[in-house]
Amino acid sequence: MFTGIIEDLGHLIGVRADKGNIHFTVKSEISQELKIDQSVSHNGVCLTVVAIENGAHTVTAVDETLKKSNLGSLKPGDIINLERCMQMNGRLDGHIVQGHVDQTAICDEVRALEGSWEYTFSYDAALRNVTVEKGSICVNGISLTVINSRANSFSVAIIPYTFEHTNMQNLRQGDSVNLEFDIIGKYVARLMNQA
Repeated sequence: MFTGIIEDLGHLIGVRADKGNIHFTVKSEISQELKIDQSVSHNGVCLTVVAIENGAHTVTAVDETLKKSNLGSLKPGDIINLERCMQMNGRLDGHIVQGHVDQTAICDEVRALEGSWEYTFSYDAALRNVTVEKGSICVNGISLTVINSRANSFSVAIIPYTFEHTNMQNLRQGDSVNLEFDIIGKYVARLMNQA
């Protein structure tokens, strides 16, 4: 379980295919503090640490994860949002995030405003995921508030701190991002569709 508050930025230094899996090696300030078998969010995807060496850690993504996320398009040099799992005695500063990506979205527009940025994303509505105005959404592991909620798109406003401390600063029009929709909204939508 995560909060969507990014703890560190990791630099992808290695990508290795292994049958249907991909092993990602990431160098970060927190890599040496991790433990084997620990769950860490990488761009919003919960992955298990399988190795730690020389200030870097390695995680493995299986085929199902690669199909649902943008991890398969990552390449060495890319910057990754990292978050360790939340502690039960800590504050929930973002929202409840499982690290289970529902689908990807495309960045349609990035607008620089006076002191902030507005990003607009579109996604496949056929998968029946929904956003709610002023509700929570997790984009590449970042807990954000939805604005301009529509049937297959939404926008988010980014403050300077988030821009500087996440990989939103590298996001361009046409780029793919990972989405995890609000867990409460998913349960409500599922119940409504069963009625």
